[in-house]
Amino acid sequence: MSVVKRKTTQKKIKLAEPKTRVFLQVKPLLVLCCVGLLYFAYINWQTLLDKLDSKPISSFALVGTPQYTTNADVRDMILKMGELKGFFGQDVDVIREQIESMPWIKGAVVRKIWPDRLSIWVAEYAPVAFWNSEDFVSLDGVVFKLPKDRLKNDNLPRLYGPDYQSLAVLDAWKQIFNELKSKGITLKAVSIDERGSWEIVVENDITLKLGRGEWKSKIDRFVTIYPQVEIPENKKIAYIDLRYKVGAAVSFADIN
Repeated sequence: MSVVKRKTTQKKIKLAEPKTRVFLQVKPLLVLCCVGLLYFAYINWQTLLDKLDSKPISSFALVGTPQYTTNADVRDMILKMGELKGFFGQDVDVIREQIESMPWIKGAVVRKIWPDRLSIWVAEYAPVAFWNSEDFVSLDGVVFKLPKDRLKNDNLPRLYGPDYQSLAVLDAWKQIFNELKSKGITLKAVSIDERGSWEIVVENDITLKLGRGEWKSKIDRFVTIYPQVEIPENKKIAYIDLRYKVGAAVSFADIN
């Protein structure tokens, strides 16, 4: 019986060999066909998607509660792109990049809604101060543009300097503001030039020239000197130069 089993096994092996050879020959052809189909689908993907679309995307919804972005803003940006494709064919990243080109937009999320709508959410930079008169700066020091008529509050600090110094000037504002507030003096503006020299403007539009380096001792000196300054008739203080080791130079201007 053991001999029969061995013969039977041999026959099975011999019978299986032709099938194995056929399978091995057909397998590369199947692989090539699959690769060819995938490549065809890849290079014609956009065309295939376009054929599935019956009509282009024609409306959108601006979701969330944006403070400075309006429906008209988004509509104008989309119209600049020309006619959109349909639900399947439209690349939402292209729309997102277009919306993010608005200077006060930090980021955007765009989703397609069947059959022909968009859902758009935007994150905005919030202005905490004017920057160089024409621009604004955000809490994290980003300089950006925003139509001034969108401001909810135009009583913002006035900051000036090179754009790369925006965060440093914003931090200086916070420190100097608190320092002067504790002494009963109102801060109105802070600026730094390319050489790193600081100036501030306080109440009555008096400019304090602080120069480079630390400023706390210079502000303390101003607080001491200010009440002692004798102002000539029909004059006002234009600026006080505190860049000296001791004392200060006071400049006057005519009262208009």
